Amino acid sequence: MAGNALHPRPNLPVTRGGHPHRACRRAGMILLVVLVTVALLALGALTFAELMLAEREGTEIYGRLSQARAAAASGMEAARFLTSLDEDALAENGGWFDNPTWFAGVTVREETDPRSTAYYSVISPGGQDYSTSSGVRYGLENESAKLNVNSLLLADQYVENGGRQLLMALPGMTEDVADAIMDWIDADDEPREFGAEVDYYASLSPAYAPKNGPLETVEELLLIRGVTPELLFGGDRNRNGMIDANETVPEELSALGIADTTAYRGWAAYLTLFSMELNVRPDGSAKININQDDLEDLYNRSEAELGSQVATFIIGYRQNGPYDGTEELQPLEETALPDFTRPSRATFSTVLDLIDARVRMQVEGAEEPVVVGPLWSTSQPGILRVALPLIMANLTATPSQVIPGRININLAPPSILYGIPGLDASVADAIIDFRPTDPINLDDEQYRYETWLLADGLVTLDEMKALMPFITCGGNVFKGQVVGYLGSGIPAVRHEVMIDATVRPARVLFWRDMSQLGRGFDADVLSGSATSAGLGLPEF
Repeated sequence: MAGNALHPRPNLPVTRGGHPHRACRRAGMILLVVLVTVALLALGALTFAELMLAEREGTEIYGRLSQARAAAASGMEAARFLTSLDEDALAENGGWFDNPTWFAGVTVREETDPRSTAYYSVISPGGQDYSTSSGVRYGLENESAKLNVNSLLLADQYVENGGRQLLMALPGMTEDVADAIMDWIDADDEPREFGAEVDYYASLSPAYAPKNGPLETVEELLLIRGVTPELLFGGDRNRNGMIDANETVPEELSALGIADTTAYRGWAAYLTLFSMELNVRPDGSAKININQDDLEDLYNRSEAELGSQVATFIIGYRQNGPYDGTEELQPLEETALPDFTRPSRATFSTVLDLIDARVRMQVEGAEEPVVVGPLWSTSQPGILRVALPLIMANLTATPSQVIPGRININLAPPSILYGIPGLDASVADAIIDFRPTDPINLDDEQYRYETWLLADGLVTLDEMKALMPFITCGGNVFKGQVVGYLGSGIPAVRHEVMIDATVRPARVLFWRDMSQLGRGFDADVLSGSATSAGLGLPEF
């Protein structure tokens, strides 16, 4: 039966062939497609949400990394500003050597969440022997405490194989490697006695040519025959200036004279490419060049600073040179003036030529030349101790206001001191024993100048003159590791920066990002013992 009113028969769709079930199957397929589509859309939405979360996390990480970079840049700027100050202002602000107030965990940007607060620290190896691991200090390294590779050729101009002699004092150095380094930086292709030039490097695979010029980075030494990463960097693989618990060097280095391989930081700790010093007065004004051409101007400037007797004596030396005869000495009157019509015939090789010097000169009002001097004598050490700082602070025998490559004897590690041409090992030992422990707050003005060796009787006058091209107590190029970081310790950015304070204001001479080697220091080391709400650095 077709059905009745009480139980009506459902109206099933009828296909062309009269089979209603085919339409049901088609409707089921549509439902399945819809369900799959909805699932795919949901999956896409989930994937999009996850991507957006990852993008947000990436943006947040980038923002935090940018904060750390900005904090590191602030640390570099603080170091540049501090080294731009004159000597008195620098001392008043704690100096560059060890200054936690300026360089230890300094707050750059404070946030309500301490983990997001940005800091910087400026860190250098602790102690005066920069070659070994001895902790850290919050300050800068004076590059004049190191051996300037690019100035080694200057040593050859004063002493035969002087550059080799300086290099040979480094732990593990050999004559073959020392001469190969000298050949790498000299301009010719003629190999030295134990060196290597283009013929050797052309035989390598791949072949290359020696630089025959100054180095650009210390790492370039690895291209030189015989220089290995172990010799250059020792155990300090992350280049943080310390030997960490997981850092060691091969024990075979002990066969090269390196006694403590567990603390050896390699030649890189001893070497620099940038050491320079200002040849100016403590207040930054130009020194009096006692070799200048205008003798009358020389007299006027010398008289204003050192008095008429000294000024007259300097002009007499320039006009006649030193006197080695036997004529009796005459007193040089305060009112005596040189004869400016006489030309200059001699020059000073160093300002120390004034010590123990006598001069036969013509002065106004005298019929015959008179022999005068010495103004300062090594036989009177008390007077010499007073005179030497005065001479060194005000006079110079070179017109250059910047002198490259000399070694700071107050700061250099023993190995560098032992290699200085003309410096006896016993004198080097005495320097280590008697030099000041604080290079900033000097109790004795003598220690501002290398001539304290002469004043203290460690060397003779002739020995002091021979040492002058190699040694100093100054230096105006500084290096430090600047770490910018957030309170959580992550992320952190580490830069190595070189600051040139031979110009005013000081400039960043060289910097590079070392973050790929890790943060380098534990959080407690970075925080140090002092924090600040900011130093309010002025703009130049």
